[in-house]
Amino acid sequence: MDEFRSGFVTLIGRPNVGKSTLLNYLVGEKITIVSPRPQTTRNIIRGIVTFDEAQVIFLDTPGIINLNEARTPVDKYIIEEALKSLDGVDLIVVVVEPFGIREEDSFILENLQRVKKPVFLAINKIDRVKRFQLDSLEKEYRDLFPFVQVIPISAKMGTNITILMGEIIRHLPVHSPYYSPDMITDQPERVLVAELIREKIFSLTRQEIPYSVMVKVESFEERRKDLVYIRAIIYVEHSSQKGILIGKKGRMIKRIGELARKDVEERLGCRVYLDLQVGVKKGWRKQRESLREFGYEI
Repeated sequence: MDEFRSGFVTLIGRPNVGKSTLLNYLVGEKITIVSPRPQTTRNIIRGIVTFDEAQVIFLDTPGIINLNEARTPVDKYIIEEALKSLDGVDLIVVVVEPFGIREEDSFILENLQRVKKPVFLAINKIDRVKRFQLDSLEKEYRDLFPFVQVIPISAKMGTNITILMGEIIRHLPVHSPYYSPDMITDQPERVLVAELIREKIFSLTRQEIPYSVMVKVESFEERRKDLVYIRAIIYVEHSSQKGILIGKKGRMIKRIGELARKDVEERLGCRVYLDLQVGVKKGWRKQRESLREFGYEI
């Protein structure tokens, strides 16, 4: 492959199949949140991987569910935007689990029928099943859709990721790089910070705080050469959720801040003073305008 190749690749799949884990592995750094709870990704995060011979720009979409199962206008809008990301890219990777085809998987494949570009199937978490189960599942998927490639992987273990990346590059168009070689994402630092804070909320509160949490970074200031001051407000929909997030004697919000600050410092490469507050914005998920307020383009 003598000519440089470059292009955009959408990672798409139902909730909790491992798309964010896969993207972080491909990029080599954490740029999107990872949680055992489904549908934690809200932004369409763009990760950039540059080699001597190619540049691959990945779009990590939120977990896809059937539109008629979306509970609020905001949830529906996020899914619609994820499906729109199938347009204007050069290649699509559908990420699935090896435990059988579910309704959401079929919904995604239905939406891919109109797409006229290469579609890969990445069967993730293969470390959890036997080889004969993979062979049977691959046949089922090939009967449903004409995939260009079907590649079994483990994003957690790194199995076959090099093979997946090599096949992606092989199918990208000849094109000069879109971004500087040292960039790994085009997401603003405020968005990445907000996502890292959300990750810690999901991890620490588990079932107590539902998906009605949003983080808005209000201040991002370089106070000294080696210190950045960040002020963020965590919004929930109900006053009872505010109490849970703050915790007894402020212990929960302090723990969220400690864990988030560690990741943010690693991401920014400097010391961080993270000032977290909790606010209530009733019914924000029922208003699409809320997304603009929280930094989304709508």
